[in-house]
Amino acid sequence: MSNRRVYLHIGAPKTGTTYLQDRLARNTRSLSSHGVTLPTRSPVVSPGLFHFRAALDLLGQDWGGEPGHAEGSWDALVRRVRRSSGTVIVSHEILAPAPAEAVARAKRELGSGDDVHVVYSARDLGRQLPAAWQESIKQGRKWTYRQFLKKVRQRQPWFYRSFDLPSVLGTWSAGLPPENVHVVTVPQRGGATAPDALWQRFCAAFDIDPAWAPEESERRNPSLGAAETVLLRRLNKRLGRRTRREVTYDTLVRDLLAEQELAGRKGAAPLGLPPKMYDWAEAEAERWIEYVEGSGVQVLGDVADLRPQRPADGTWVDPDKISARAELAVAIDALTAMTREAARREDPDQQLVNRVRSQARRLRDQ
Repeated sequence: MSNRRVYLHIGAPKTGTTYLQDRLARNTRSLSSHGVTLPTRSPVVSPGLFHFRAALDLLGQDWGGEPGHAEGSWDALVRRVRRSSGTVIVSHEILAPAPAEAVARAKRELGSGDDVHVVYSARDLGRQLPAAWQESIKQGRKWTYRQFLKKVRQRQPWFYRSFDLPSVLGTWSAGLPPENVHVVTVPQRGGATAPDALWQRFCAAFDIDPAWAPEESERRNPSLGAAETVLLRRLNKRLGRRTRREVTYDTLVRDLLAEQELAGRKGAAPLGLPPKMYDWAEAEAERWIEYVEGSGVQVLGDVADLRPQRPADGTWVDPDKISARAELAVAIDALTAMTREAARREDPDQQLVNRVRSQARRLRDQ
């Protein structure tokens, strides 16, 4: 038996994972001084990227890069964990719906008799499903909100398999004592909890002092309005699959448009759950709560956070029926942002000319 305790934070997506991972990464040195390790491959590879590639490799997937870019990353992560002592944190949300064989391998290779813990963060479906559809559009998907929700009811999308708490924990908790499984609930909006309540809950799950990571993260995964999301969906349909898989798509569409220019746009109609789906979402919440309370796992937060809250005013904007006028206003803002970005960038042909001229001057000066 070693003196190592491994925490596997497995998601779910859209539950503050971006903030958590960035704050941990920003404070690796301080955490290390308190015996907490966030494994990474090298100084030039961030822990977040390393854990993402390791998760891809474990799952046999190859997203977001050249073919084979994740190969060997899981074994590299295992080696670094085994060389560590004290508390070790591994975090990536794509681990949540992992198949049983991948889960068994992860616990076996990272554990090896160590104290292994699983941390899972959960959020109510009233907020989670609109956020998931929006995120899928930012990642290049083309489906309408109605199509997405229909597949959710059929439990088909990857996102919903990540959110289904009993299914996820039924797989990940196999062979672990209940006290080694921790469920972090995302606080409801407008509650009496402190602004940093989610961070405090994560720290309690990892058994670390929040003061060990004093530098806060500035990274957020900002929300888009209904019209803004629809514009991106239409753009995805025009761009084609090949373009949507290129790195420039992430730079221009996801980073520039979705997360900078169109996020938090004044007057944007928020995405929400259709009123007719709340009965189903509430029934799902009760199923989740029954599982949590019957399983004996540790809860950081309140299981009531998992119940969706119906909008007080009863209003809902259907993103599949956005007016042409609203779409046009968003499209003009998007076009303006893209034009400014194009004007800011140097002409690639001119860059080549400048490099040739610089090289010629260096040769003359020799």
